[in-house]
Amino acid sequence: MSQSLPHVLNGVRVLDLTRALAGPSCTRMLAEMGAEVIKVESAPHGDMVRNASTFRNKRSLYYVQHNRGKKSLCVNLRDPRGMALVAGLVGQVDIVVENFKPGVMADMGLDYERLKALKSDVILCSISAMGQTGPLSHKPGYDYIAQAYAGITSMIGEPDEAPYIPGVGLGDVSTGVHAALGVLAALRHRDQTGEGQHLDVALLDVYYHYHEVNVHQPRATNGRLRPRPAGRHMTYACPAGVFQAAGGYVVIMAHLHHWRDLCKAIDRPDLVDHPDFQTDNLRLKRRDTVTRILEDWLQTFPDVPSAVAQLEKFGVPVAPVLSVVDTLDYPHLRQRGTVRTITDRLHGELDVPGFPIKFSGFPEELPLEAATLGQHNEEILTDYLGQTPEQVQELREAGVLVEDER
Repeated sequence: MSQSLPHVLNGVRVLDLTRALAGPSCTRMLAEMGAEVIKVESAPHGDMVRNASTFRNKRSLYYVQHNRGKKSLCVNLRDPRGMALVAGLVGQVDIVVENFKPGVMADMGLDYERLKALKSDVILCSISAMGQTGPLSHKPGYDYIAQAYAGITSMIGEPDEAPYIPGVGLGDVSTGVHAALGVLAALRHRDQTGEGQHLDVALLDVYYHYHEVNVHQPRATNGRLRPRPAGRHMTYACPAGVFQAAGGYVVIMAHLHHWRDLCKAIDRPDLVDHPDFQTDNLRLKRRDTVTRILEDWLQTFPDVPSAVAQLEKFGVPVAPVLSVVDTLDYPHLRQRGTVRTITDRLHGELDVPGFPIKFSGFPEELPLEAATLGQHNEEILTDYLGQTPEQVQELREAGVLVEDER
């Protein structure tokens, strides 16, 4: 595992009992900041995503993207000897992260009270769909399940039509980021007090946190405003949304003081102080008219880039709607490392999202690699638990440990 560069979390050790996306996103953030992450994978197949997005040599690019920089310990969690190994590692780490359904950790004998008995100042971060408490806590759940309960799904799509779901792991990844933030705060608290704690981070809570104006509007207006999807446009500002141009689409956010900038850009000074369009509320009442004016103007340009260039001359917040393929070679994204190319030893070169936090003291991203299944079994058991290579081999032969070159 190549990690020759220092980073902010050097010396922090994490026991990673997560799978799929939300939990691994949390531990990935910690690994990319220099923490040593031991990922425990359930034998014999490991993380459930190891068969997802495979294109070459049975290598899961899903796994590679979300688990780079982690050491893999593949152990039979149904065997008491396997669970004893995991319990033994608790005393060697600072943080335990898990994203099982609530109650599973207790069934495994690894609830917070047991973890504290193994290491008094341990930090346990539990990630789940609905949270560790409450009437829905027992439900199994995924990103879109939590999204639906949070009222987010109801806001996506066209008015009076079935709602849509986003084609990205928005809730999973951002819940992982929130969890990583909580872990860092808990580490800070432990540094000051010597006390660990149990963090409860739920996809549902994170999704609900995304509501911008929706939650306060219904009761603040005695029910007059009932948030609902508005398709391509924002519900409380205008013009603000997606507009059709020649050969594609652009996002324009010309609300508030930017209305004046937009009117200059489209050479319509008459609209700046027009009594029908002076404020966002007035423009919202005539959104169809505003949209028609803008889209007719956009069609006078041969393509999206030329229309965007004209709007940018006047300081109008605007962007082309890029496809994912467009982003792969977009100069700004490449220059910042927002999209980067890495080399995986089994697959070869692939594009992945870069680490989104830029540290002035650590400007280079760590050269992290994704482990094969159980790659670090012997290293972890000998270095952390003092086992001999012969003892490790016995566990292999007994099926307690599993290794696979994928």
